[in-house]
Amino acid sequence: MSVANIMEAALEFIGTVVGLLYIWLEYKASIHLWIVSIIMPAIYLVVYYQAGLYADFGINIYYLVVAAYGWVLWKYGKKGDNTSDLDDSTNSPLPITHFPLKLVPYVSLIFSGCFLLIAWILIRFTDSNVPWMDSFTTALSIIGMWMLAKKYVEQWTVWIIVDIVSAGLYVYKELYFTAALYALYAIIAVFGYKKWLEMMKNQ
Repeated sequence: MSVANIMEAALEFIGTVVGLLYIWLEYKASIHLWIVSIIMPAIYLVVYYQAGLYADFGINIYYLVVAAYGWVLWKYGKKGDNTSDLDDSTNSPLPITHFPLKLVPYVSLIFSGCFLLIAWILIRFTDSNVPWMDSFTTALSIIGMWMLAKKYVEQWTVWIIVDIVSAGLYVYKELYFTAALYALYAIIAVFGYKKWLEMMKNQ
């Protein structure tokens, strides 16, 4: 095994460990998940680029940006009477809520547009041999990450789909640590959905 392969495997393993911490914090609805969500994408930028998963590489840049947005929204998202600044006396943590059904057409349109655009980019400009699956998980992850930032309980159902498809994709790409991580994600996501429903009722 070459040094490059050893380094790639080491990064993948570290990413797996960090990913487990991330999903645990998400399960607990802890705001600290956004700190981890900065570290994890930084690791997987290298892993995905080396594996030729260019859409996944790109989505991790998006994750870095949303991490900052999500932290601010979770900490100050529920505004009080005075909304002129982000002062703790007039703002409180964002509560867990249901995804508004009125947004379904708009979100579906955004997903479809992202899916087709990403697939076209991968087919036209890269050597990806899994453009459609890579595009599907990437486009759905864009939606899922936004829903997580908004603290919608249904974000878990989006991640269940992403995790199952991704696990199969990573097995095909021989990223076995990552595949195992995403299979575990799918299982935890089911419990996470139930946990968030309970937490929403007790808010």
